[in-house]
Amino acid sequence: MTLQFSDISAETPTRDGLARRYAAIEALLDAGDRPAAIAAWDGLRREVETWSSLVGLRFAQNTRDEAARAARDYADALAPEAQGMEVALKRRLLADPDRAALMALVGAHALRLWETDITTFRPVIAADLEEESRLGARYTALLASAEIEICRVVVNLAGLAPYAEHRDREVRHEAERARWAFFARHGEELDSIFDALVKLRHGMARKLGDRDFTALAYRRMRRVDYDAADVARYRDQVAEHVVPLVARLLEARRVANGWDRLRYWDEAFVDPQGNPAPIGDHDHLVAEAQVMFDRIDPRLAEFYRMMVAGGFLDLKNRPGKAGGGFCTSFPTVGVPYIFANFNGTQQDIGVFTHEMGHAFQCWESRGQPGIDLLWPTMEAAEIHSMGLEFLTHPQMGLLVGEEAADRFRRMHIIGSLAFLPYGVCVDHFQHEVYANPDATPAERHAMWQRLEQRYMPWTEYGDLAYPAKGGRWQAKAHIFNSPFYYIDYTLALCCAMQFWVASRRDFPGALERYVALCGRGGAMPFQELVRSAGLRSPFGEGALAEVVREAEGVLGV
Repeated sequence: MTLQFSDISAETPTRDGLARRYAAIEALLDAGDRPAAIAAWDGLRREVETWSSLVGLRFAQNTRDEAARAARDYADALAPEAQGMEVALKRRLLADPDRAALMALVGAHALRLWETDITTFRPVIAADLEEESRLGARYTALLASAEIEICRVVVNLAGLAPYAEHRDREVRHEAERARWAFFARHGEELDSIFDALVKLRHGMARKLGDRDFTALAYRRMRRVDYDAADVARYRDQVAEHVVPLVARLLEARRVANGWDRLRYWDEAFVDPQGNPAPIGDHDHLVAEAQVMFDRIDPRLAEFYRMMVAGGFLDLKNRPGKAGGGFCTSFPTVGVPYIFANFNGTQQDIGVFTHEMGHAFQCWESRGQPGIDLLWPTMEAAEIHSMGLEFLTHPQMGLLVGEEAADRFRRMHIIGSLAFLPYGVCVDHFQHEVYANPDATPAERHAMWQRLEQRYMPWTEYGDLAYPAKGGRWQAKAHIFNSPFYYIDYTLALCCAMQFWVASRRDFPGALERYVALCGRGGAMPFQELVRSAGLRSPFGEGALAEVVREAEGVLGV
């Protein structure tokens, strides 16, 4: 019988209740029953994470729901308390003199993760963490409140996408004018929220003994096998290998369309015939996706059938719904959930296949022995999502029509390449921001302008005054709510495009490597997972160059 999302529930934890549960686990350790203590602790963490996921999902589904907002606020307040108890137990376990016995129970990688985790929290920052969550929720609610009129229709920010990719250049221009007018109206508030976040995060880092937030942020992301210097070298590779190719592609687009200059609102417009869009509505796309997965692999097919039957998809855009897309999970039952905002553009397909990759990995790795190993660190997790975007290429005719399938594939390759410079620009910006926490809002906007010239020198904003003065970064939620996360997409994309290259030569072999990687979950750190799938680490020489050579051949540039 298929599990139904409506049947999933979780008891709301309290501080006292958590304290009692942790005291019972400590008592098991006192009695020398390490296996029972580990099992009880793993079960407790799964319960709390399931509850937290439900709370976060319900708030995202309707940011205007006062009960959902109150539950989110309560979760934000409780999270530092729960983290404090968790870190205290990790410290006790790591101090166990019988390291070999502990390693036999949880594995060497889990211990390494715990050693990183205990450096990211002390009770002195508990109130700061709660405030960080509140500020993030304020940003999310502000963007979700957007009501923008375009072509006599009122839409939210996600609903602008069809107009921003319209074949009519003036409609695209109007969409961007409307988008950036919203950010201009709220620019001071957005600067204020971000300034508070930067200073708060810097203060937490100082309280924990760090010079600035960057090192703490890397540890919060559980990055145990690379550092900021590795990432800086990777950004240099993008600047060397990818930026020139994207510049040529955009210049070819300008020439093909007869434009005197390429403007910002032309960058998302990939195909002169119009960007391929889903050939049907939400229900049609959901149904055709089943046919697609049936053709690709029976494991994917059965998993997707379960997700649809169980109600584990929320894909329709609606007022008050948080923007973007994500996959969350409920580790008490092992089933994930996909959240998105369909808007009738090719983005629907990209977001859907992306989040399905996350969800499939979550399902395949549900048998990993502990909660720490269910998900990999995020740069590895994004390989599964982006990898599935490319592995669905051969069946794309089902979703956009056979006559548009080749155009969609070409558009996806170009869009992926064009994303890399933007993604590393976001990352470089954050490194500079947190290295200079006392910078003014105007100085931060100037930082973005300067970095944009390095990584996206082709961008011309025309009469869009707000992004022209360096405000474009304010539209990227990750900068506010998930600091230093964004580089993970670019690292993963380097790996996912290696799957694309491999699939063009041996699709069944590439698929098997992909499924096996999904099943490993977070059993290894990032670079070990990459090597286990037969891929090159993005930090090594040649990984991006090989992808670029393949793309140049396919695209004919």
